[in-house]
Amino acid sequence: MIRVLVADDEPLIRAGIRMILTSADDIEVVGEAADGRQALDLARSLAADVVLLDIQMPVLDGLSALAELPRAAPAARALVLTTFGERENVLRAIAAGGAGFLLKDTAPAELIQAVRAAATGHAFLSPAATRHIVDSLAAGPAAARGEAARRRLAVLTDRERQVVDLLGEGLSNADTGARLHMSEATVKTYVSRILAKLHCDNRVQAALLARDAAL
Repeated sequence: MIRVLVADDEPLIRAGIRMILTSADDIEVVGEAADGRQALDLARSLAADVVLLDIQMPVLDGLSALAELPRAAPAARALVLTTFGERENVLRAIAAGGAGFLLKDTAPAELIQAVRAAATGHAFLSPAATRHIVDSLAAGPAAARGEAARRRLAVLTDRERQVVDLLGEGLSNADTGARLHMSEATVKTYVSRILAKLHCDNRVQAALLARDAAL
Protein backbone atom coordinates (compact mmCIF):
# COMPACT_ATOMS: atom_id res chain seq x y z
CA MET A 1 0.00 0.00 0.00
CA ILE A 2 1.34 3.44 -0.97
CA ARG A 3 1.14 5.86 1.96
CA VAL A 4 0.37 9.42 0.76
CA LEU A 5 0.39 12.73 2.59
CA VAL A 6 -1.57 15.58 0.98
CA ALA A 7 -0.31 19.11 1.72
CA ASP A 8 -2.44 22.05 0.58
CA ASP A 9 -3.79 25.04 2.46
CA GLU A 10 -7.25 24.69 0.89
CA PRO A 11 -9.45 22.08 2.62
CA LEU A 12 -11.58 21.53 -0.48
CA ILE A 13 -8.52 20.78 -2.59
CA ARG A 14 -7.27 18.30 0.01
CA ALA A 15 -10.67 16.64 0.16
CA GLY A 16 -10.82 16.30 -3.62
CA ILE A 17 -7.34 14.82 -3.82
CA ARG A 18 -8.14 12.40 -1.01
CA MET A 19 -11.29 11.24 -2.77
CA ILE A 20 -9.39 10.62 -6.01
CA LEU A 21 -6.47 8.80 -4.43
CA THR A 22 -8.53 6.58 -2.13
CA SER A 23 -10.42 5.29 -5.16
CA ALA A 24 -7.27 3.32 -6.01
CA ASP A 25 -6.88 -0.01 -4.20
CA ASP A 26 -3.13 0.41 -3.68
CA ILE A 27 -3.11 3.98 -2.27
CA GLU A 28 -3.86 5.14 1.26
CA VAL A 29 -4.01 8.82 2.28
CA VAL A 30 -2.44 8.72 5.75
CA GLY A 31 -2.66 12.42 6.52
CA GLU A 32 -3.30 16.01 5.46
CA ALA A 33 -1.25 19.14 6.07
CA ALA A 34 -2.29 22.78 5.71
CA ASP A 35 1.22 24.22 5.48
CA GLY A 36 4.74 23.20 4.57
CA ARG A 37 6.05 22.88 8.15
CA GLN A 38 3.19 20.61 9.11
CA ALA A 39 3.83 18.59 5.95
CA LEU A 40 7.43 17.92 6.98
CA ASP A 41 6.42 16.92 10.50
CA LEU A 42 3.69 14.57 9.28
CA ALA A 43 5.83 13.10 6.50
CA ARG A 44 8.29 12.01 9.17
CA SER A 45 5.81 10.83 11.83
CA LEU A 46 3.47 9.06 9.42
CA ALA A 47 6.25 7.47 7.32
CA ALA A 48 4.69 8.72 4.09
CA ASP A 49 5.92 7.18 0.84
CA VAL A 50 4.72 10.12 -1.28
CA VAL A 51 4.08 13.72 -0.27
CA LEU A 52 1.87 15.81 -2.54
CA LEU A 53 2.96 19.43 -2.05
CA ASP A 54 1.19 22.57 -3.14
CA ILE A 55 3.61 25.42 -3.83
CA GLN A 56 1.60 28.28 -2.28
CA MET A 57 1.21 27.47 1.43
CA PRO A 58 1.58 29.50 4.65
CA VAL A 59 4.28 29.11 7.34
CA LEU A 60 6.56 27.26 4.91
CA ASP A 61 5.85 27.19 1.18
CA GLY A 62 5.88 23.97 -0.81
CA LEU A 63 9.22 24.59 -2.50
CA SER A 64 10.97 25.24 0.81
CA ALA A 65 9.33 22.12 2.23
CA LEU A 66 10.52 20.18 -0.82
CA ALA A 67 14.10 21.26 -0.17
CA GLU A 68 13.89 20.13 3.48
CA LEU A 69 12.04 16.87 2.84
CA PRO A 70 15.17 14.69 2.33
CA ARG A 71 16.29 15.58 5.86
CA ALA A 72 12.87 15.28 7.47
CA ALA A 73 11.75 12.09 5.72
CA PRO A 74 14.54 10.63 3.56
CA ALA A 75 12.39 7.81 2.18
CA ALA A 76 9.55 10.08 1.03
CA ARG A 77 9.17 11.21 -2.55
CA ALA A 78 7.54 14.55 -3.38
CA LEU A 79 5.07 15.46 -6.09
CA VAL A 80 4.64 19.19 -6.69
CA LEU A 81 1.11 20.43 -7.34
CA THR A 82 1.02 23.88 -8.90
CA THR A 83 -0.37 26.27 -11.47
CA PHE A 84 3.14 27.01 -12.80
CA GLY A 85 2.68 30.73 -12.50
CA GLU A 86 6.34 31.69 -12.21
CA ARG A 87 9.47 30.54 -14.00
CA GLU A 88 11.53 30.78 -10.80
CA ASN A 89 9.21 28.34 -9.02
CA VAL A 90 9.63 25.79 -11.79
CA LEU A 91 13.41 26.07 -11.68
CA ARG A 92 13.48 25.67 -7.90
CA ALA A 93 11.19 22.65 -8.02
CA ILE A 94 13.38 20.91 -10.59
CA ALA A 95 16.56 21.73 -8.70
CA ALA A 96 15.09 20.48 -5.40
CA GLY A 97 14.49 17.03 -6.87
CA GLY A 98 10.73 16.76 -7.03
CA ALA A 99 9.56 13.36 -8.30
CA GLY A 100 6.82 14.89 -10.41
CA PHE A 101 5.06 18.05 -11.45
CA LEU A 102 1.29 18.26 -11.77
CA LEU A 103 -1.13 21.03 -12.61
CA LYS A 104 -4.17 21.49 -10.39
CA ASP A 105 -6.46 20.55 -13.25
CA THR A 106 -4.70 17.20 -13.71
CA ALA A 107 -7.04 14.34 -14.61
CA PRO A 108 -7.77 11.94 -11.70
CA ALA A 109 -6.21 8.96 -13.51
CA GLU A 110 -3.05 10.99 -14.13
CA LEU A 111 -2.80 11.92 -10.45
CA ILE A 112 -3.01 8.26 -9.44
CA GLN A 113 -0.43 7.36 -12.07
CA ALA A 114 1.91 10.05 -10.75
CA VAL A 115 1.67 8.75 -7.17
CA ARG A 116 2.42 5.22 -8.31
CA ALA A 117 5.39 6.38 -10.36
CA ALA A 118 6.81 8.42 -7.48
CA ALA A 119 6.40 5.52 -5.05
CA THR A 120 8.48 3.27 -7.30
CA GLY A 121 11.27 5.83 -7.62
CA HIS A 122 10.34 7.21 -11.04
CA ALA A 123 9.71 10.79 -12.07
CA PHE A 124 6.29 11.65 -13.46
CA LEU A 125 5.72 14.67 -15.65
CA SER A 126 2.31 15.09 -17.21
CA PRO A 127 2.16 16.34 -20.80
CA ALA A 128 0.48 19.54 -19.62
CA ALA A 129 3.12 20.08 -16.95
CA THR A 130 5.89 19.39 -19.45
CA ARG A 131 4.53 22.02 -21.82
CA HIS A 132 4.28 24.59 -19.01
CA ILE A 133 7.82 23.90 -17.82
CA VAL A 134 9.31 24.01 -21.29
CA ASP A 135 7.48 27.20 -22.16
CA SER A 136 8.46 28.85 -18.87
CA LEU A 137 12.13 28.12 -19.51
CA ALA A 138 12.11 29.23 -23.14
CA ALA A 139 13.62 32.66 -22.46
CA GLY A 140 17.38 33.17 -22.50
CA PRO A 141 20.39 33.16 -24.85
CA ALA A 142 18.75 31.08 -27.56
CA ALA A 143 21.72 30.73 -29.92
CA ALA A 144 24.09 29.35 -27.30
CA ARG A 145 21.48 27.02 -25.86
CA GLY A 146 20.48 25.78 -29.30
CA GLU A 147 24.03 24.88 -30.30
CA ALA A 148 24.72 23.10 -27.02
CA ALA A 149 21.45 21.16 -27.29
CA ARG A 150 22.15 20.07 -30.86
CA ARG A 151 25.56 18.73 -29.82
CA ARG A 152 24.00 16.65 -27.06
CA LEU A 153 21.20 15.34 -29.29
CA ALA A 154 23.72 14.22 -31.93
CA VAL A 155 24.17 10.91 -30.08
CA LEU A 156 20.57 9.90 -30.82
CA THR A 157 19.39 7.78 -33.72
CA ASP A 158 16.87 9.28 -36.15
CA ARG A 159 14.03 7.41 -34.43
CA GLU A 160 15.14 8.50 -30.99
CA ARG A 161 15.31 12.07 -32.22
CA GLN A 162 11.72 11.81 -33.46
CA VAL A 163 10.63 10.63 -30.03
CA VAL A 164 12.50 13.36 -28.15
CA ASP A 165 11.10 16.02 -30.49
CA LEU A 166 7.59 14.92 -29.54
CA LEU A 167 8.59 15.06 -25.87
CA GLY A 168 9.47 18.67 -26.57
CA GLU A 169 5.90 19.21 -27.73
CA GLY A 170 4.64 17.80 -24.42
CA LEU A 171 3.07 14.67 -25.92
CA SER A 172 2.35 11.69 -23.70
CA ASN A 173 3.77 8.24 -24.45
CA ALA A 174 0.43 7.17 -25.86
CA ASP A 175 0.16 10.19 -28.17
CA THR A 176 3.80 9.82 -29.24
CA GLY A 177 3.15 6.18 -30.11
CA ALA A 178 0.09 7.11 -32.14
CA ARG A 179 2.05 9.78 -34.01
CA LEU A 180 4.95 7.42 -34.79
CA HIS A 181 2.89 4.23 -35.20
CA MET A 182 4.49 2.53 -32.20
CA SER A 183 3.04 0.90 -29.10
CA GLU A 184 3.10 2.82 -25.82
CA ALA A 185 5.45 0.19 -24.37
CA THR A 186 7.88 0.74 -27.24
CA VAL A 187 7.80 4.49 -26.66
CA LYS A 188 8.59 3.95 -22.96
CA THR A 189 11.61 1.89 -23.98
CA TYR A 190 12.76 4.65 -26.32
CA VAL A 191 12.29 7.30 -23.62
CA SER A 192 14.36 5.32 -21.12
CA ARG A 193 17.11 4.87 -23.71
CA ILE A 194 17.02 8.57 -24.63
CA LEU A 195 17.29 9.69 -21.00
CA ALA A 196 20.29 7.41 -20.48
CA LYS A 197 22.05 8.63 -23.64
CA LEU A 198 21.46 12.28 -22.83
CA HIS A 199 22.20 11.89 -19.12
CA CYS A 200 18.85 13.43 -18.31
CA ASP A 201 17.02 12.74 -15.05
CA ASN A 202 13.53 13.12 -16.46
CA ARG A 203 11.36 13.89 -19.48
CA VAL A 204 11.38 17.64 -18.86
CA GLN A 205 15.14 17.87 -19.23
CA ALA A 206 14.98 15.92 -22.49
CA ALA A 207 12.08 18.04 -23.70
CA LEU A 208 14.02 21.21 -22.98
CA LEU A 209 16.93 19.95 -25.05
CA ALA A 210 14.58 19.21 -27.95
CA ARG A 211 13.02 22.67 -27.75
CA ASP A 212 16.42 24.39 -27.43
CA ALA A 213 17.77 22.48 -30.44
CA ALA A 214 14.89 23.73 -32.55
CA LEU A 215 15.47 27.41 -31.69
